[in-house]
Amino acid sequence: MTPTEGTASAVLAIDLDAIAANWRDLVRRHPSGPVAAVVKADAYGLGAAPVARRLIAEGARHVFVATLEEALALRAVVPRAVLLGVLNGLVAGAEAEAAASGIVPVLNEPAALERWRACAAARSERLPAILQIDTGMNRLGLGRREVERVAQDPAAFAALDLRYVMTHFVASEEPENPLNREQVRRFDALRAMLPPVPTSVANSSGIFLGPLAASDLARPGAALYGINPTPGHPNPMRTAVTLEARILQVRDIEAGESVGYNSTWVAARPARIATVAAGYADGYLRSLSGRGVGLVAGRQVPLAGRVSMDLLTFDVTDAPEAAAGGWVRLLGPDLPPDAVAERAGTNAYEILTALGARYRRYYRGQA
Repeated sequence: MTPTEGTASAVLAIDLDAIAANWRDLVRRHPSGPVAAVVKADAYGLGAAPVARRLIAEGARHVFVATLEEALALRAVVPRAVLLGVLNGLVAGAEAEAAASGIVPVLNEPAALERWRACAAARSERLPAILQIDTGMNRLGLGRREVERVAQDPAAFAALDLRYVMTHFVASEEPENPLNREQVRRFDALRAMLPPVPTSVANSSGIFLGPLAASDLARPGAALYGINPTPGHPNPMRTAVTLEARILQVRDIEAGESVGYNSTWVAARPARIATVAAGYADGYLRSLSGRGVGLVAGRQVPLAGRVSMDLLTFDVTDAPEAAAGGWVRLLGPDLPPDAVAERAGTNAYEILTALGARYRRYYRGQA
């Protein structure tokens, strides 16, 4: 079945072949070490289980999510031989469940390190962990003074199998930003205080910083799903999503008539208006009101009026192909998330992670 067949009101097609191709390209660009698959937020809205399954089949041996709940939901998909990491770490009291499930927490504060050490002692085994050092984000991770204190404790990591020490870039999408180099300098200085452990530095845009961000493990997320990791330059990644919504009705209106709530759009000429089965309840952002566009048979059509909960209205006067039962494309290779995000005044991350649950989903290239 193709995305425009069947009885669905709206269809989201996810191209796993494109995601796999993006992962392979990132592997090629990061020769210093392997490349993980970051599938947090349900793989940026595209489905963590099918994405993780496909990338593991491609050879990924590190999978990262944000929360323990996400990790537990993926446990049946991610083999024990693949590192399943939790970037947010663990809330107090979740250690035993994580350990029993073979999940690897990112330890972001001394208290978490202590709790994970205690859990290891209680289980009489060395538990795997990743340590995060904060180098400028001021969000998660041990700061300089905390690293110094931990480094003075010879038993700090004795009960743990410390797999990586990591940090996170603040502005890697800005290659000329001096903070990138400064963060790497801080990271090198702080990790030198700790036992020798493999490093993890580059996120999606960080991979494109080249040798500056080379490490033993890269952690891309957005680039896997086709979001441009090099803003201001042509996107080197493949778009992985196509979203189409069905036209429910087409009506003719006269010049001077308005469309939608609060009459924010008024026809300047006799017009044809297509009402489409999607809205902000489906993640089509309300900020696209008066700014969004769709595609009908390759023709760009402007959004007319406000985005409502379940419906969109497009001016299809210049798209004679538009008809009830047909389709308007809202995302795709010819209308990528970055372009939609620019119109919405946000970033492509929000465009993808906002995708709702009412779309009928199709996966191309399942493992």
